[in-house]
Amino acid sequence: MSIKTFKARTLPEALAMVRRELGPEATVLHARHYNRGWWGRLTGSHQVEIAARLEERVESEFDYRSKYRDDFKNRVTAQLDELEAKVEALQTCATATSTHRLPPAYFSAYTWLIDADIQQDVARELVAEARDALGDAADRHTVRHDIQQSIEQSFRTSGPIQVGRGRLVALIGPTGVGKTTTIAKLAANFRLRDRRRVGLITVDTYRVAAVEQLRTYADIIDLPMEVVSTPDELSQAMQRLGGLDLILMDTAGRSPRDEVKVKELNTLLASVRPHEVHLVLSATVGAKNLLTTMDNFRPVRPTSLLVTKLDEAISLGHLVSAARRSELPLSYLTHGQNVPDDIAVADAERLTQSVLMEPKIQELGA
Repeated sequence: MSIKTFKARTLPEALAMVRRELGPEATVLHARHYNRGWWGRLTGSHQVEIAARLEERVESEFDYRSKYRDDFKNRVTAQLDELEAKVEALQTCATATSTHRLPPAYFSAYTWLIDADIQQDVARELVAEARDALGDAADRHTVRHDIQQSIEQSFRTSGPIQVGRGRLVALIGPTGVGKTTTIAKLAANFRLRDRRRVGLITVDTYRVAAVEQLRTYADIIDLPMEVVSTPDELSQAMQRLGGLDLILMDTAGRSPRDEVKVKELNTLLASVRPHEVHLVLSATVGAKNLLTTMDNFRPVRPTSLLVTKLDEAISLGHLVSAARRSELPLSYLTHGQNVPDDIAVADAERLTQSVLMEPKIQELGA
């Protein structure tokens, strides 16, 4: 591992130097401003200093393998969660039938929900609510229709992002959920389809590759872009972009268990007070992880949930659990890597159908 220091007049220039010498996979350790000698102290001019490192090849390959190992682990965990839920559900059903004897229509509905990967406690709630409303004499079709309506009502939606002069919208969330790609999709649609004046801000200076990725999108779509690292720089960037119809802000991924990083993110956002804060979640993780992430990001006060990678998810039933346990509405759903496609405003009816009937995920954006 080698650590090098780079100095330049501005942060973008310093990041460009890091990228040229160490490559896009370099990690920024810290960045600071300092005055240049007596003349700098007299005039107030300053330079930016960045310390960055590049892991040795063996470590880089290990990180590369770790990325895909983590992805595989997430998929296996989701499958195990699904099997565990079904086993628990069958055990619960056995107990329930021996004591309460569910009518056939409700027992059928319960197993239907478990097969859709809905957590067994939520499935019990849905069945109990339907039974209270319809009574024991209801037929199978009526019971399922009532439950489907309840699930649809659970998926509250916020509609698309609102635009207006100086409107700031921030995307936050854990690492690896696709925030940067999602911002590119949103920016491209608002710029090319809706003909809005859009600007980009990134504070994800921890990963040089992330800055370069967003800058590439900005160049292709022909959008102004600001790279910032401090609340003061963020406020200045907002002043420069304040005349636009929409400003989309990309933030560095934060582990939901890292309270210090979450607090730093909260302080950063508080300096500019975004009009909307979308918590980005991946559909590839299980219900427990979704609920934990939502709870740990609560101090940042998100205004809506944006769910990505629906095309990679084994099933979508765990989204019902997240929706029923969260007070936040759904804003957008993404289902692929294509920019500006593979994103759609969240639609409760279509999402419910996807959970229960398993159509092709691409139909969500149709």
